[in-house]
Amino acid sequence: MRPTWPLYLLFFAVAGLVGATISFEFLTESLVALGIPDPGPVTTWGLPFTRAVGWMLAALAVGSFMFSAFYISPKVPDNDNSRLVEAPLSVDGDIAARTGAVATLCFGLIATVQIPLVLSDVSGTPFRNALALDMWGVAVSQVATALAWSVVAVVCLIVGVSGLIFRRWIAQPLLLIGAILTIVPLGMEGHAAAGGAHDYGTNSYLWHLVGMILWVGGLMALIAHGRRLGPDMERGLRRYSTVALFSILVMIVSGLINAAVRVEWEDWFTTTYGWILVTKTVGLVVLGFLGFVHRMITIPQINRQPKLFLWFAVGEAIIMAAVTGVAITMGRTPPPPPRDPNLTQMAIQMGYDLYEKPTLSNVFTMWRFDVMFGAIAILITGGYLYGLWRVHRRGGSWNHLRTAMWLVGTGSLFVTTSSGLGMNMPATYSMHMIVHMTLSMVVPLFLALGAPLSLIMAAYEPGEPGKPTAHDWALAITKAPLLRFIMHPLVNTVQFLVVFYVLYMFIPLYELAISEHAGHLAMNWAFLISGYLYFWELVGPDPVPVKRPTAIRLAWLVGSMPFHLFAGIYLMQLTTVMGEEFYTTLGLPWELNLLEDQKVGGGIGWASGSFPMGLVFLLLFIGWRREDRATEVAYEKRVESGEDHDWESYNEMLARMAAGGSAREEFEEKEFRRAQEDAPAETPVEDAGPVLDLRARRKR
Repeated sequence: MRPTWPLYLLFFAVAGLVGATISFEFLTESLVALGIPDPGPVTTWGLPFTRAVGWMLAALAVGSFMFSAFYISPKVPDNDNSRLVEAPLSVDGDIAARTGAVATLCFGLIATVQIPLVLSDVSGTPFRNALALDMWGVAVSQVATALAWSVVAVVCLIVGVSGLIFRRWIAQPLLLIGAILTIVPLGMEGHAAAGGAHDYGTNSYLWHLVGMILWVGGLMALIAHGRRLGPDMERGLRRYSTVALFSILVMIVSGLINAAVRVEWEDWFTTTYGWILVTKTVGLVVLGFLGFVHRMITIPQINRQPKLFLWFAVGEAIIMAAVTGVAITMGRTPPPPPRDPNLTQMAIQMGYDLYEKPTLSNVFTMWRFDVMFGAIAILITGGYLYGLWRVHRRGGSWNHLRTAMWLVGTGSLFVTTSSGLGMNMPATYSMHMIVHMTLSMVVPLFLALGAPLSLIMAAYEPGEPGKPTAHDWALAITKAPLLRFIMHPLVNTVQFLVVFYVLYMFIPLYELAISEHAGHLAMNWAFLISGYLYFWELVGPDPVPVKRPTAIRLAWLVGSMPFHLFAGIYLMQLTTVMGEEFYTTLGLPWELNLLEDQKVGGGIGWASGSFPMGLVFLLLFIGWRREDRATEVAYEKRVESGEDHDWESYNEMLARMAAGGSAREEFEEKEFRRAQEDAPAETPVEDAGPVLDLRARRKR
């Protein structure tokens, strides 16, 4: 087994040197444009070098956790894939997970070093001065990029330490998500997050980053797996090939959107920023061609000529590292000035302008595609339809009502975020509340009724013994210990209510959520995830860790309803305007009484939950009646067939009582003997259940 760390160092060095060299080449132009003095060689070379290395480490972490989760089979107990949730990692999976954890911790160290480097860069202060402890607080509180890196450092610490501790398969998908989240704060700052259309810029940049780390990180992890002669190389390569194709398509589309926001087409070949963008684009095209060659030549020959793939992959990874270094320099190179510098305050704050007061009719004539949630609506719709196609190809069938529910959910998500509803959400409290209630109650409810995990299990066959597939992954998720905890009725109800109460009871948090695009995204994600978990446990057809009786779920729903109503009443009676400063600075082109609009929003919050909650109540009530009727029918069948032992024993007891015998003692003794006969051979007698109480009580 050959070590891979020399190759990792090579990739990191290429990315860092390319980034540092280009940044130094255009340093003078950048400093003049930004109006700051030269911070010195440590910052000039060190910042782009370490930043490029940090991006490569983040990619390596994501790729490694992706391998330990989905590309390398764990040690499934007894090769029974239904027990995947219990499976520890295999040797190769453990190596991949450990690599991901160490890479995450190293990325966290680089993120920590970035804080003084960023302060030195933006202020022109030498790096040694920026290292002073009192300057760290200044950096985090006054420089958005430094704050983003500090958040990255904290997330990396949590994910990295967790990766070193948890060695079971069920933790690996969560660690993969955590590794992806480490780069999210960096997608919220920089050129993309500033100026007009920053909603398009930020969202497309986030998609771009996710595509990059999946693509680059997956290839590095694949090279490492091949060099240690790991098993199932062909299967891992084919799975990665699908991810790579998706990633490059995401990068191309998101890159074009981001470039269109920041750069006019004529600036591509006339400005420094444009030339860097052209260089990066050419690099992506070359990488896309190499990926095509992989699919056509090296993948079909992976078993016969594995070295051919490895050498080809190493060359591709070096080019990826160089392109990453080029991309890093874009953050330090000022983009061309906008053609229209006279942006309104509304465009600066929201990314776009509004021209008319929203009404019931015109909100559906305004459209602005939401690059984040609109794209997700399209992707999960396509994924669901692909699952349907696979089910029918296997000769199976699927409930049409579930399909309709899913399409209603994805359609509602698209319309809510990309129509005038989503456009006006940041501008007025009443529109904010409409979107909030839709994203937390309507969209998640219909998505949960679509049963996506059940569709995955129907679309994919169970894997060979010890080699799980998507079917087994989906089944394992429904048994996850964390999900079991979250879906306890008390925990699930509390998490659903907390999102609502915390956001509106703590006014500064609400103001942050509406005034920053990062807060806006986090808020909408919280609405969707919290609502989905809540309705999945209540009425979702998908399996859950513990399926509780419908009557219990109905009781929890009824018990939680007053809390929803109280929150709306509280908002209607509130006399303090939430987010007043932000709403005032927008300069809306129509008259708006902020307090009255807030009361309207509170009324919407109070009333709009009635429809989804009423639908859930109806579904649970119908389910309860069905369960009750099924119990009655089963009981009647037992009585008719003469198998109702309880009824027979009761009649015997009455007969003995009439004869004057010790009927109760004989009845209890008979029940105890029956329990002994019915208990499995390996079950101790004391585990026979409630009958033990009868005998113990008789002895006392």
